[in-house]
Amino acid sequence: MENPLSGAVLVLGGARSGKSAFAERLVGETGLSRHYIATGRAWDDEMLERIARHRADRGDGWQTHEEPIDLVGRLEALDAAGHVILVDCLTLWVTNLMMEERPISDESARLAAHLNRARAKLVLVSNEVGLGIVPENRMARDFRDHAGRLHQAIAQVAREVYFVAAGLPLKMKG
Repeated sequence: MENPLSGAVLVLGGARSGKSAFAERLVGETGLSRHYIATGRAWDDEMLERIARHRADRGDGWQTHEEPIDLVGRLEALDAAGHVILVDCLTLWVTNLMMEERPISDESARLAAHLNRARAKLVLVSNEVGLGIVPENRMARDFRDHAGRLHQAIAQVAREVYFVAAGLPLKMKG
């Protein structure tokens, strides 16, 4: 029988949709050692404030790891059956990879492969960016395309997929 705490969970939604809060509730229900991988970078004071607010909203009981680039390496280092790892968020990770001119398709494939072998329970949060208008510039279109392909790859291997809008989760898979 499959371990109900095994496998990855993908939580998608728009900005301020409630996806992070929903993901944190999922993690809280496991009773496992909670790890939070933050992929965001503080490029300015506003982002510094956002990061501080997220950390305060999470409260105690989390081990926070900041990892903007080598997400798979960090996941491998934390991988253990008694851990639950929340990654927030994949789209910021894609942005970081683009800024560092890393091979995004290779990194996405590495992440999907890790999800198939991980012992820890994984909850991955990401912004759905493909529901709006076509971006006017090449970099924004490339970002949207990279994020969309990543979401498809992760959704294929994830045990559960949720879409969150207005704080309400819609279960899409699992």
